[in-house]
Amino acid sequence: MKKIFTLLMVLVLALGSLTACSSGSQNTQAPVQSGQSPATEQTTGKKLKVYASFYAMYDFAKKVGGDQIEVVNLVPAGTEPHDWEPAAADLVNLEKADVIVYNGASMEGWAEKVLGSLQNKNLVTVEASKGLDLMPGHAEEGEEAQQYDPHVWLSPENAKKEMENIKNAFVEADKAHQDVYESNYKKYAAKFDALDSEYKTAAASFKSKDIVVAHEAFGYLCKAYGLNQVAIEGLTADSEPDPARMSDIIKFAKENQVKTIFFEELVSPKVSETIAKAVGAKTATFNPLEGLTDGEQAQGIEYFSVMRDNLQVLKEALN
Repeated sequence: MKKIFTLLMVLVLALGSLTACSSGSQNTQAPVQSGQSPATEQTTGKKLKVYASFYAMYDFAKKVGGDQIEVVNLVPAGTEPHDWEPAAADLVNLEKADVIVYNGASMEGWAEKVLGSLQNKNLVTVEASKGLDLMPGHAEEGEEAQQYDPHVWLSPENAKKEMENIKNAFVEADKAHQDVYESNYKKYAAKFDALDSEYKTAAASFKSKDIVVAHEAFGYLCKAYGLNQVAIEGLTADSEPDPARMSDIIKFAKENQVKTIFFEELVSPKVSETIAKAVGAKTATFNPLEGLTDGEQAQGIEYFSVMRDNLQVLKEALN
């Protein structure tokens, strides 16, 4: 991997040199003079060029940035992001960014090396999970251990803090439109608070507190609302449960009368379906908001609509 990364960066630097020499370069930003911040270089007509590490970060950036940004989701629509890594073309594009938004907390294994290698001195990077109370990670057998559970955005209160961090980065990069970013953030902060209230109200009446999920993505949500997560797979969605783990989950589901086994759209439902069949339960989609398809986004599906869909399936499963 180190050799591959080194080769990619050599290619990026070479392409970057060619781009800089080209008369057709798209980088119209004037050099920053000594003592100036990137914000002083933003003009009224120029939108911030923002790259986001996966869907949830893309959605938060899009909401708080509004019409003042052009945002690109690095992970292709419908792709599971845990093991995704940027290609050479992505690295070239990142050199042209004004802001890069990533979750952190062990989500993007590539972030530290890639961000440390970029040559763009005006670039603003934001680790959206910074300042949050992170849950420790772990590893199932055969997995690589993660320092933290990265799925912080599935708690509405955590998501609000992530959006605040993103807003602050936009203000740093584009002081001229601070009022726009602050206003957008204030609007969505109220929506996060309303969503949190809906979850708390619903959770207070749940008859059961146990949820069996495809992968261990819902720890922060469960912690916020007093639920107990039992995961078929670990913190990454591509791990495979061994027969002993399958047996333990089937036993747990039977003993606790679990009536719904949850799966995710971006991961094969076969294991969840097998467990559901063994315990006489049904299956239902529970979305960790790691990626949406182009079709879903075209329909207007986004963070708040997905979280309310998740709440509805919880109500049906736990009452």
